[in-house]
Amino acid sequence: MSQQPPEKPVHDDGRPDPETLLKRYHLHDNDLEKATATTSVKRREGTQLHPGRLRVYLGSAAGVGKTYAMLNEGKRRKERGTDVVVAYVETHKRSQTQAQLEGLEVLPRKKINYRGVTLEEMDTEAIIARHPEIVLIDELAHTNAAGTKHTKRYQDVFEVLDAGIDVVTTLNVQHLESLNDLVESITGVRVRETLPDRILDEADEVELIDIAPSALRQRMKHGNIYPPERIEPALNNFFREGNLTALRELALRRTAEKTESQLQKYMTDHEISTQWSTTEHVLVGFDWRPQSLSIIRDAWRLSHGLHADLIAIYIELEGYQAFIRRITQFFKHGKHARKYREEALRRLEEHALFAEDLGAEVIRRKSRSIPHTLAEVAQQRHVTEIVVGQPTHTRIEEILYGSVINQLLRLKSDVDIHLVPLNRKHRKDDKDILL
Repeated sequence: MSQQPPEKPVHDDGRPDPETLLKRYHLHDNDLEKATATTSVKRREGTQLHPGRLRVYLGSAAGVGKTYAMLNEGKRRKERGTDVVVAYVETHKRSQTQAQLEGLEVLPRKKINYRGVTLEEMDTEAIIARHPEIVLIDELAHTNAAGTKHTKRYQDVFEVLDAGIDVVTTLNVQHLESLNDLVESITGVRVRETLPDRILDEADEVELIDIAPSALRQRMKHGNIYPPERIEPALNNFFREGNLTALRELALRRTAEKTESQLQKYMTDHEISTQWSTTEHVLVGFDWRPQSLSIIRDAWRLSHGLHADLIAIYIELEGYQAFIRRITQFFKHGKHARKYREEALRRLEEHALFAEDLGAEVIRRKSRSIPHTLAEVAQQRHVTEIVVGQPTHTRIEEILYGSVINQLLRLKSDVDIHLVPLNRKHRKDDKDILL
């Protein structure tokens, strides 16, 4: 029986052999037909083609009840007929948490020998081979033992999700990378195990497991979190009421941010133009005029009182109106027109920096219409309040270009518009400089 010639991976000149590549990646016509037929069958049978869904129980600290909630959900799902397994859970010998494991299938852990010590880690290959509908995985930010396939547990979770398995997991807010320095400044403890914030951002569902700091400390005192020898040190250090209050606020904010982003996506997907945002957003328009400092201050006070995000916007005019303004500036100031323009640009940068110092997000746009751009940005960013300054246009300019305020009122009837009056001392300066 004659042997088949070996597969030739490359030509003599180093280029890949096309036939080899077609075979390797199953790109022949018959392979494509098989794949298409398989996909059609899966669609008819309702088999999931996309990656699994990720649900995260987020807490402010150990002991708030994340693992308990995760296991409780697993039991509820199993009672409804869903195929659920536990891949990894840390009960920390808490009796109430251990009780939730009853009746749930627990996959064996992978044993890894590291420097003469046997360590146990989650067995990702076993999860994918078992292929349940839902898998429960505790402590998402965990760092795996040396010698495992992935460095971090969340990387194993991604592999499980890519296999089409839904994952329910737990996470404490102090493990988010962006909060690492802040958490250390609050608690005095440097958290070593962190994960990228995008993991939480990309999760399909985030549920906050919340408890008052005083109640959490009571749990600690009753021995429901740590063993007796660790209780007093914990209460006097990481679990001080001030620390727990600050961590609780961080967890509440991250959950609110996630909810807000999901609401915005829903509104975009369903082409909802009305204002649904449950979080206040203040948009303030500024330019080179000295009055802009007062406008930005008023907007900051408004946003601070509403606990709202502040967005500062400068809109540079284009087109016909910009041309007319340049001509007007030239005839009004003659050879000094360049000097006035440079002064206006300098002020503009100072005002932008001032807005940033107050915590505002500064954005810049070019447009032929200031009111239309304000309305567009307000729609995109779900703005609830717009703050602008009193116009300084002459009556002739209003006839030629129209009133910015009147146009804005017609365009955004669902947003409150605040008009900051022009101080007398600024009136002359505001008319002297044009961009």
